[in-house]
Amino acid sequence: FVTMSDSKKRFNIKPFRAHIPMDRTTAQQTWEALANAIDEIYNRNASQLSFEELYRNAYNLVLHKHGTLLYDGISEKISTHLLETVQNLQNVDDSSLLEEMAVTWSEHQITMVMVRDILMYMDRTYVQAQRRKPVYELGLHLFRVIVWEHPRVQKRITDLLLTAIASERAGLLIDDRTLLKTNISMLLALGQADFSNIYERDFENVFLGTTQEFYRLESLEFLSNNSATDYVGKATCRMEEEKERSLALGLPSTTEAPLCKIIETELIERHARTLVDMERSGFAAMLKDETKTEELQQMYDLFVRVPSSVDYLRDALCDRIKTEGKALIADQEKGAADPSAFVRGVLTMRERYHRVLQISFRDEKKAQKRVKESFEDFLNQNARAASCLAVYSDELLRAGLRGATEAQVTEELQKVIIMFRYLADKDVFEAFYKQHLAKRLLGGRSVSDEAERAMVSQLKAECGYQFTSKLEGMFNDMRISRDMRSAYKQNGKSLDGGVDMEVDVLTNGYWPSQSVTPCTLPGKVQEAIDHFSTFYLEKHTGRKLSWQTSAGSAEIRATFGGKRHDLCVSTYQMCILLLFNDDDVLTLGQIRSRTQIPDMDLRRHLISLCTPKNRILRKGSKGRAIVSDDDTFTFNNEYTSKLKRVRIPLVKESSVKDGSSGAAPEVASIPAPVEEDRRHLVEAAIVRIMKARKALHHNDLIAEVTKQLSIRFNPSPQFIKKRVESLMERDYLTRAEDDRRVYMYMA
Repeated sequence: FVTMSDSKKRFNIKPFRAHIPMDRTTAQQTWEALANAIDEIYNRNASQLSFEELYRNAYNLVLHKHGTLLYDGISEKISTHLLETVQNLQNVDDSSLLEEMAVTWSEHQITMVMVRDILMYMDRTYVQAQRRKPVYELGLHLFRVIVWEHPRVQKRITDLLLTAIASERAGLLIDDRTLLKTNISMLLALGQADFSNIYERDFENVFLGTTQEFYRLESLEFLSNNSATDYVGKATCRMEEEKERSLALGLPSTTEAPLCKIIETELIERHARTLVDMERSGFAAMLKDETKTEELQQMYDLFVRVPSSVDYLRDALCDRIKTEGKALIADQEKGAADPSAFVRGVLTMRERYHRVLQISFRDEKKAQKRVKESFEDFLNQNARAASCLAVYSDELLRAGLRGATEAQVTEELQKVIIMFRYLADKDVFEAFYKQHLAKRLLGGRSVSDEAERAMVSQLKAECGYQFTSKLEGMFNDMRISRDMRSAYKQNGKSLDGGVDMEVDVLTNGYWPSQSVTPCTLPGKVQEAIDHFSTFYLEKHTGRKLSWQTSAGSAEIRATFGGKRHDLCVSTYQMCILLLFNDDDVLTLGQIRSRTQIPDMDLRRHLISLCTPKNRILRKGSKGRAIVSDDDTFTFNNEYTSKLKRVRIPLVKESSVKDGSSGAAPEVASIPAPVEEDRRHLVEAAIVRIMKARKALHHNDLIAEVTKQLSIRFNPSPQFIKKRVESLMERDYLTRAEDDRRVYMYMA
């Protein structure tokens, strides 16, 4: 604050003193002091230096525009010391060169860190302004040019590194991996310092080349003298060794990746086919031996490193499954194995190869898919597998599951479903299964009602309600029939002193179709039928009863030489035997005319009554076959049995045909009713799709129909095309005028 009285006083503001630049002489003296200090650092006498004073000197040089003097002086000083270093290195013996180089590199790094700290201000200002290398990178650059690229240093160290690695691969112990790691890390640091490819040029390329040649020769030699299993162990061990060595030597990822690729190519990819096909020890050969699961897993673990090579393993597995599957089919076709043995063989195969998938292939999804396709390939050649599976299921549900716990029942039925999943034509299995189910239900031969319903539930869960609706309808018919029989007896409609008859009333659409003309029944049986018909139709007007005499059974009492036996026979056998109440001897022609039983069925039932075990009738001609209508049959009054109640089983249909045995040839063909159902299903699907779409291209229609019906069967494009043409003839569809491959729906 200045008062008026002080206004005469004046302030004098003096200018700053002018900056006095450092002259050249002073700058040179300052640099010489720094140069002496750097010499002391190289001589390991840094503890005697004042780094604060040195930093201030360098700071002053840069501040007074003597940065070039400082930078060039540092470059020259470092070069001088490095020239002395390389003179010493070039005379060192090979046995000590790696160690000397490691020590030299370590000391150079320490020196450059100290120098960098002193010249930190120059790095931040002068170096950036002049776009020159920072001090530390300058030191590494000079080390590369002067020391590493010296003709007596670079090649010798590279050769020593490669020799040491080769010795390790040969199983020889080397003195110290740290020396190798230090020299390799030196090359990496030198390359990064000035963005040169020194590491790749002077070490990596040569290293990868020698590695490839080494493993190419070793793999060929080892494989020619050892088994595939031994080779897999050796290759796995080698790959682990290389991985561990890369880590120990500090190889960068840019080297590890091509190194790994080279080893995988030489040890795996180049010999993959050979390892699979080797005669006694290859992958394909080991698949035949159930005890080789672990060896298979080891080979898979090796191959999985090269994904494309795993295809060889999958192909070998699939080929093996198809070969074994076709052998099973051939045995079944020749009659060497019954249907149940065929199914058990398939299930055993599936269990074994499922274990191979789980353990050896580690549940690989691609392998699972290929295995599934392989089973489908040989099981869907024809309808034989569906027929055999239905027979196997029948044996299980008739006797195989007797005494089994609920868990065991579920397990066995699940095996059936496993094979069922492989079937493309599931409707064929349904047709065969329905036939066997009908016989079990009508004959009362099921192990248990619970097991039957459990099987239907499994099928329903697999294919949906529509697939099992008829099977469930069959169970419903049996329940209603039981109630009907009870009502018939309670109402006193059974015949006193006549035939005690139990009737099963079946819905025609649910049960296997039977277009067999009823035979001529004995009088009392016909009376019982008429009584039941009257009772039933009184309760259910508008219905019609068609009596299936080919499917019934009867229990009759017969006297043989004073001894009585109760015979459990079929309806046809009952009709035949009751004829002998009036005649002792009858011909085939007479029996046929009196009973009206179809010829093939009549022959089968007569042969069943003439077997050595149950010779109720005596056949006049020799041999098992019935030759002509004049063949005679006589009631065997001398028949004896230890059993009071005797069941007369039917012989196989194949036994009737020229007395031959073995599998019936028609097993492999698709049943005619199934073919008829398929025609209706395909036409219904076409109409349903076209009604919704109105217009659709031919290929799209084929795809849509196949998709909708795949749960039951896979219709061929030719089959669908025929049904389309049939619908066009009946004016359901027409072709578009502008494109003949487009169909139009006609309302």
